[in-house]
Amino acid sequence: MARTGQKAAQASRQARAVAVRQAAEREPRRRRQWGGVATVVAGVVLIAGAIVVVAATSGRRGDAGGGTTTNGPVVGGDLHALAALGGGVFVSGHGGAGVSSDGGRTWRQLPTLDDKDGMGWAMSGSQTLVGGHGGLYRSSDGIAFDPVEGLPVSDIHGLGAAGRTVYIASPQGGVFASDDGGRTWQARGQAGSSIMGSILVDAADPRRLIAPDMSSGVVASTDGGTTWRPLGGPAGAVSVDRDPRDPRRLVAVGMNGAQRSSDGGATWTAFPVPAGTTAVAFVPGPSVTLLAAALDGDRAKVFTSHDDGLQWAPTDS
Repeated sequence: MARTGQKAAQASRQARAVAVRQAAEREPRRRRQWGGVATVVAGVVLIAGAIVVVAATSGRRGDAGGGTTTNGPVVGGDLHALAALGGGVFVSGHGGAGVSSDGGRTWRQLPTLDDKDGMGWAMSGSQTLVGGHGGLYRSSDGIAFDPVEGLPVSDIHGLGAAGRTVYIASPQGGVFASDDGGRTWQARGQAGSSIMGSILVDAADPRRLIAPDMSSGVVASTDGGTTWRPLGGPAGAVSVDRDPRDPRRLVAVGMNGAQRSSDGGATWTAFPVPAGTTAVAFVPGPSVTLLAAALDGDRAKVFTSHDDGLQWAPTDS
């Protein structure tokens, strides 16, 4: 009987040893399994975080991927230029640019102009041009812009064109002109080096120019930008445009507000525009339509007037 009890105890000890060994073998598997679960959970968290980041970025740039939005485009901390060209409305600033094909009700961000600081717009034939601190850019569709090579300067503050004649103004060298759409350039002298914005070029006589000048208000040239004379208007002018139906009617914005002229710049009167307006433009068409653009956060807020500036309303309202 004693030997039988000893055998039973020995069998019990062996069974416990096997159980302990099997448990020890299972433990690493459980750890690996829980480690896999933890990895999956961490991956889900990372993916969710990435989605949040993408959503936040998309919320800032809005339609940078090519869609449209009723919010004005992102232009950054400064709004420099507004233009109605080729059936579209363009607005630009230090951080970016946008275009609207429906008068400003909806906008499309222009990713190729992000951080290019567009300061002036023009049309040369079928090409849309924009100049800024990053140089000169052109587009055949008004959406994708490519840099223009072979420029005499790298920093463009003023830009104008009519047909194949293109003008650029820069603090680096004054005014330069091209008669072949921007392939070759001729220097016109240091006069005009403080021009900033879109330069108006007379299609009937491309030597006749009107431009906003930070030093002299609105200025004019009759010799293709070699010499300039002040026309008056607001001090520190940054934007000027004229009525395509009556070129004697001018509207300009400067550092001390907006003014307009009905006699080609001989006399000027104060002109009410929305608060914060830094750029104005006429819209071609059968009736008088004016646009004004102001900075709203880092986006452009564009207003329209159909009664010669007596009343203004946001274009997206």
